[in-house]
Amino acid sequence: MDSMSEQSFLILAALADQPRHGYGLVTEVAAMSENRIQLRASTLYAALERLANRGLVQPERDEVENGRLRRYYRLTDAGAAAVEAETQRMIIQSRAAKRRLARRARLGLIG
Repeated sequence: MDSMSEQSFLILAALADQPRHGYGLVTEVAAMSENRIQLRASTLYAALERLANRGLVQPERDEVENGRLRRYYRLTDAGAAAVEAETQRMIIQSRAAKRRLARRARLGLIG
Protein backbone atom coordinates (compact mmCIF):
# COMPACT_ATOMS: atom_id res chain seq x y z
CA MET A 1 0.00 0.00 0.00
CA ASP A 2 1.21 3.50 -0.80
CA SER A 3 1.58 6.07 1.93
CA MET A 4 -1.64 7.82 2.90
CA SER A 5 -2.53 11.39 3.70
CA GLU A 6 -2.15 12.56 7.25
CA GLN A 7 -5.91 13.13 7.47
CA SER A 8 -6.69 9.57 6.36
CA PHE A 9 -4.09 8.16 8.74
CA LEU A 10 -5.52 10.10 11.68
CA ILE A 11 -9.12 9.11 10.85
CA LEU A 12 -8.12 5.45 10.70
CA ALA A 13 -6.04 5.74 13.89
CA ALA A 14 -8.95 7.45 15.67
CA LEU A 15 -11.08 4.39 14.88
CA ALA A 16 -8.45 1.91 16.08
CA ASP A 17 -9.73 1.68 19.65
CA GLN A 18 -13.47 2.07 19.15
CA PRO A 19 -16.18 3.00 16.63
CA ARG A 20 -16.91 6.71 16.44
CA HIS A 21 -19.45 9.02 14.83
CA GLY A 22 -18.55 12.05 12.73
CA TYR A 23 -18.24 14.60 15.52
CA GLY A 24 -16.30 12.10 17.63
CA LEU A 25 -13.87 11.63 14.75
CA VAL A 26 -13.47 15.39 14.29
CA THR A 27 -12.63 15.90 17.97
CA GLU A 28 -10.37 12.83 18.18
CA VAL A 29 -8.39 13.83 15.06
CA ALA A 30 -7.97 17.35 16.47
CA ALA A 31 -6.72 15.92 19.78
CA MET A 32 -4.35 13.43 18.13
CA SER A 33 -2.87 16.18 15.93
CA GLU A 34 -2.64 18.68 18.80
CA ASN A 35 -5.24 20.79 16.95
CA ARG A 36 -3.18 21.05 13.75
CA ILE A 37 -5.83 19.14 11.79
CA GLN A 38 -9.35 20.56 12.04
CA LEU A 39 -11.59 18.44 9.83
CA ARG A 40 -14.67 20.02 8.31
CA ALA A 41 -17.71 17.80 8.01
CA SER A 42 -17.52 17.76 4.20
CA THR A 43 -13.85 16.78 4.29
CA LEU A 44 -14.47 14.08 6.89
CA TYR A 45 -17.36 12.44 5.06
CA ALA A 46 -15.56 12.53 1.71
CA ALA A 47 -12.56 10.85 3.37
CA LEU A 48 -14.79 8.26 5.08
CA GLU A 49 -16.39 7.45 1.73
CA ARG A 50 -12.97 6.97 0.10
CA LEU A 51 -11.78 4.83 3.01
CA ALA A 52 -14.97 2.76 2.91
CA ASN A 53 -14.57 2.23 -0.84
CA ARG A 54 -11.09 0.87 -0.13
CA GLY A 55 -12.48 -1.45 2.55
CA LEU A 56 -10.63 0.28 5.41
CA VAL A 57 -13.68 1.47 7.36
CA GLN A 58 -17.33 0.58 7.38
CA PRO A 59 -20.47 1.95 8.95
CA GLU A 60 -21.29 0.04 12.11
CA ARG A 61 -24.58 1.44 13.32
CA ASP A 62 -26.86 4.47 13.32
CA GLU A 63 -28.18 6.03 16.52
CA VAL A 64 -30.50 8.94 17.13
CA GLU A 65 -29.28 11.29 19.84
CA ASN A 66 -31.13 14.50 20.68
CA GLY A 67 -33.13 14.10 17.47
CA ARG A 68 -29.99 13.84 15.31
CA LEU A 69 -28.89 10.77 13.43
CA ARG A 70 -25.34 9.69 14.21
CA ARG A 71 -23.64 7.12 12.04
CA TYR A 72 -20.83 5.24 13.73
CA TYR A 73 -17.90 3.94 11.72
CA ARG A 74 -15.51 1.17 12.63
CA LEU A 75 -12.06 0.18 11.44
CA THR A 76 -11.94 -3.03 9.40
CA ASP A 77 -9.13 -5.57 9.66
CA ALA A 78 -7.76 -4.17 6.39
CA GLY A 79 -7.90 -0.68 7.92
CA ALA A 80 -5.99 -1.84 10.99
CA ALA A 81 -3.36 -3.41 8.73
CA ALA A 82 -3.11 -0.14 6.77
CA VAL A 83 -2.60 1.87 9.98
CA GLU A 84 0.09 -0.58 11.10
CA ALA A 85 1.85 -0.45 7.72
CA GLU A 86 1.76 3.34 7.62
CA THR A 87 3.02 3.54 11.20
CA GLN A 88 5.97 1.28 10.36
CA ARG A 89 6.72 3.33 7.22
CA MET A 90 6.78 6.54 9.29
CA ILE A 91 9.02 4.95 11.93
CA ILE A 92 11.54 3.86 9.29
CA GLN A 93 11.56 7.31 7.68
CA SER A 94 11.88 9.01 11.06
CA ARG A 95 14.87 6.85 11.99
CA ALA A 96 16.55 7.62 8.67
CA ALA A 97 16.01 11.36 9.20
CA LYS A 98 17.40 11.18 12.75
CA ARG A 99 20.51 9.36 11.51
CA ARG A 100 21.10 12.03 8.89
CA LEU A 101 20.60 14.84 11.38
CA ALA A 102 23.05 13.18 13.78
CA ARG A 103 25.58 12.84 10.93
CA ARG A 104 25.06 16.50 10.08
CA ALA A 105 25.82 17.46 13.68
CA ARG A 106 28.95 15.24 13.77
CA LEU A 107 30.21 16.88 10.59
CA GLY A 108 29.72 20.32 12.06
CA LEU A 109 27.18 21.36 9.44
CA ILE A 110 24.94 23.07 11.97
CA GLY A 111 24.24 26.75 11.51
